[in-house]
Amino acid sequence: MNGESAAKRKCMGADCENDAGTLQCPTCLKLGMKDSYFCSQDCFKRNWSTHKALHKSKGNFLSNFLTPKVVSEPDPATGVYNPFPTYPYTGSLRPVYPLSERREVPKHIKLPDYAIDGIPHSEMTFGGRNKIDILDKKGQEGMRKVCRLGREVLDIAAAAIKPGVTTDYIDEVVHKACMERDSYPSPLNYHNFPKSVCTSPNEVICHGIPDQRVLLDGDIVNIDVTLYHGGYHGDLNETYYVGDKAKADPDSVRVVEAARNSLNEAIKLVKPGALFREYGNVIEKYAKSQGCSVIKTYCGHGINSLFHCSPNIPHYAKNKAVGAAKEGMCFTIEPMIALGTHRDKTWPDDWTSVTQDGKRTAQFEHTLLVTADGVEVLTARLPDSPGGPIPMPVVEANGEKKPETNGA
Repeated sequence: MNGESAAKRKCMGADCENDAGTLQCPTCLKLGMKDSYFCSQDCFKRNWSTHKALHKSKGNFLSNFLTPKVVSEPDPATGVYNPFPTYPYTGSLRPVYPLSERREVPKHIKLPDYAIDGIPHSEMTFGGRNKIDILDKKGQEGMRKVCRLGREVLDIAAAAIKPGVTTDYIDEVVHKACMERDSYPSPLNYHNFPKSVCTSPNEVICHGIPDQRVLLDGDIVNIDVTLYHGGYHGDLNETYYVGDKAKADPDSVRVVEAARNSLNEAIKLVKPGALFREYGNVIEKYAKSQGCSVIKTYCGHGINSLFHCSPNIPHYAKNKAVGAAKEGMCFTIEPMIALGTHRDKTWPDDWTSVTQDGKRTAQFEHTLLVTADGVEVLTARLPDSPGGPIPMPVVEANGEKKPETNGA
């Protein structure tokens, strides 16, 4: 009987159509999720970055019944506190709580299926995990519109970045801009994420939770915006310099511009027939030429009526991603580039991912539509978009001023 049921199980791998074997995810088993089967160890490893999102929703559910983590006392003068005072942080950044209340969404705005309970049910079906949609003209127009709105919202958020504002304020700006466009902020309650945007300063790789921390002159910060409008999601992000000190810091400029340019180089390859595994080769080659590393844990993803779906787009070299681009596909490429190690660590909030050595990291992302002869960058910058590339700063060398090189 067990052999018969195993034969009917499908592999949980997002890029896999094989029947599952007896291999089960050990984390799922610990959380009581007993139907998580894969066809092979290689398939399990390849899909780990997207599969582990399932653990977040289950883990957050269980946390309602477990003893909460130790928290420090609020500062009497300011009312703020570090929620994880005993945690061994890898860099200088600390969370600053309390978080603001969850922002409200008017009833007339169309909600994605996870908005109420935090579970993206449509992404957990076999089709949601494995099928790569080819969008018809209506779907392509829907993606163009939501991505155009997403660009508007990101640019509004970027214009608000300056020393002295909090990341929670950026979240408020993003949320309000989404409401003004009759759009739902896709991160809100996705696997129980508490905010409307991800804000990731300095050593935070991705999924930073907006809080009461004030942005400082010299910081860099990634703003990751996704909108849900007309039944489609549009996803993009950029890393910005906070104040003039950041623009004058050679290391900050090196990692930000390496991330920006590695994405641009990868986009040049996108066309029908281009293999998903090839983008990572170009990204890592460029990152290494700038003395940087590529984060391997997180990848680009398919996007359309689902926030995250097939295909997976790894950003590192010699990956084993399956498949090739076809006209009508939509997916993101979003390399995360670090000054030091590529290895990551997640804070006890179960979201904030940081570099293990505490060194800075930067990310850029576009949503792409594969066309008959190439690619359309649906989230492309506008002529007046804030931010944008800057040259390497001038540094003193042997008494002379020279541009800092981008070499390793």
